[in-house]
Amino acid sequence: MEKIVVLTGAGMSADSGLKTFRGSDGLWEGHDVHDVATPQAWHNDKELVLDFYNERRKQAHSVEPNEGHRAIAQLEEQYDVTVITQNVDSLHERAGSTDVLHLHGELSKVRSEKDRSLVYDIGGDSIELGDTAEDGAQLRPHVVWFGEPVPNMRKASAIVPEADILIVIGTSLVVYPAAGLVDLAPNGISKYVVDPNTPDLVNNNDWNHFKERAEEGAPKLASTLLN
Repeated sequence: MEKIVVLTGAGMSADSGLKTFRGSDGLWEGHDVHDVATPQAWHNDKELVLDFYNERRKQAHSVEPNEGHRAIAQLEEQYDVTVITQNVDSLHERAGSTDVLHLHGELSKVRSEKDRSLVYDIGGDSIELGDTAEDGAQLRPHVVWFGEPVPNMRKASAIVPEADILIVIGTSLVVYPAAGLVDLAPNGISKYVVDPNTPDLVNNNDWNHFKERAEEGAPKLASTLLN
């Protein structure tokens, strides 16, 4: 069975109604990202950070997977599929994808601020100041903030070289370290990108470009590969 590796980003979830990470004004839901998504922000105001992610978690659980998510899941009928996503929502899993690696963590999970191995799945629930892990430490969002290492990058870097087909959806892949993943794909494999714009990575001839949004282009791509 051929191996498909799918790299997805904010454009994938945007079609379900989730806002992309930050707007053209550099703000995320009205907040400067440095006030809510860095270790220093957590140190400065834990309550603000918790409230911010509680809202993001609530929002993520209020939306449904789109046709793009479902199309990727459908590929498992004929292929061995791994999704490597920069998104922190669970829309891929809810659409039926069974092998999903989250580079930047998961909104539905929290962990001890002291021991990162103490992770708990809370679904769409909120966490408050004073909610603690079993080690007594405050619970924090299980996400990767700016300035923190990306623990799953090593796993991702081992998966991409196994691909027979590489698909990129909803991400420009210009931000490292994730941007470096496409360079790990074997030479000569089939490569597809679904994006209404033309990302820098498709400026060479070995990419097949579906110039559409994820919910429109991904089903067409899946139909091509399944037929």
